[in-house]
Parts: sequence; structure tokens; C-alpha cells
Amino acid sequence: MKVGFANTFWDSLKTIGRHNTWWYKTYDFFRRDIWRFIKNVWRFRKPLSNHYWWDHHSMLQFVETSLVHTSDNLEKFGNEVDGPRMKKVMAMRRAIELIRNYNESNYIEMSEKELGEVIHHPWEFEDIEDKPGFCRLVDKDTPEEKEHNRKVYDRSSEIEEQEWDELFKLLKGQDHEEYRKLHDAQSEEELKKDNLWNEWFDGSGIKGWWD
Repeated sequence: MKVGFANTFWDSLKTIGRHNTWWYKTYDFFRRDIWRFIKNVWRFRKPLSNHYWWDHHSMLQFVETSLVHTSDNLEKFGNEVDGPRMKKVMAMRRAIELIRNYNESNYIEMSEKELGEVIHHPWEFEDIEDKPGFCRLVDKDTPEEKEHNRKVYDRSSEIEEQEWDELFKLLKGQDHEEYRKLHDAQSEEELKKDNLWNEWFDGSGIKGWWD
């Protein structure tokens, strides 16, 4: 059997070689890189302005902004078939929601929706009899109200931990060994009939969030 290469193969090699020349890199820098840089500065202006070396919230804002850009474009312009593509989009948007909940500290509000609002009383102060000129805050919460508030705060901490774990589970993605085991357990006839991958795949895994 004769093996040959189409003209397009040699054309591709020429293109790769041209792209590695200094003059093409210079052209590409002014033609594309500068404008992409300017667009990205505008796109990431919020995390850039909020970044401090001693705080991690802006790191998550960079991820959030990137995921918003990627998910929107993957939904509109992605080349992948709708099934797995839209699962990826939904997984990214859930990750965005989780990051925002963390950065905005939304957990008390989420807990209050489940258990009821935290009970607050107007602040009142009373004089301390044995310390003239000093006063103290009056504790007006009943034992029942204190118990309710404690449950709300405890539940908010639980939600935060659950969502933090969910975020990194989404970024890590599924264990492909699990799919391999499911695949190997199927007969050839079952594999022809079933759409095993699409049923198993949930869209998670940052390594696969590209087009």
C-alpha cells in the first residue's frame, strides 16, 4: 500500500513554520495580542481593581469573570453537540453562582429562607450601677429567640461548607475510572443501544471547559 501526504499537509507545515518566525510573531503581537490584552483589561477590571496580595476573593473573581465569558460564548458559538455542550455551560454557571455566594457572603440569607429570619431587637443601653459613667447593652433576646438565631447561623455555616465542596467538585470533574468500569460492564449490544457517555457525563471538570 502506498502512503502519501496531501498538499494540505505540507501547507500546514509551512504555516506552522511561518508562525514561528520573528516577523510573524511581531505582526501577530500588534494585530491580535495588544487588542486582546486591552479587551481583557476591561473584562477583568473588577477583579483587577479588587486584587490585594493578602486576600483570596479577587482570585475567585478572576475565575468567575472567566467562566462567565467562556460559558456565554460556549453556549452561543460552541462547536460541540448540544447535549454535552449545554451540560458544560450549566456546570460553569453553577460554579459562577457558588463563587458569587462565597464572595458576597449570601449564606445567612440562604439560611433565613429555610429557617426564618434572624431575630433582631433595637439596641438599648442601661447604666452600670457600680460604674458611674459606663453603660452596657441590654440583652433582650428570649431563650427561644437565641436558640432560633443559633440554628440560623449554624445552618449558614453548613451551607457555606457544602457549597465550597461543591465548587471544587465541579472544577475537578468526574472520575473517568468510574465511566470505564461502567463501560466495561456493558455488552457490545448494550453499548450500541445505550448512550452511556451522555447519561454519565454531568458537564463538570474545568479541564474540559473549552471548545
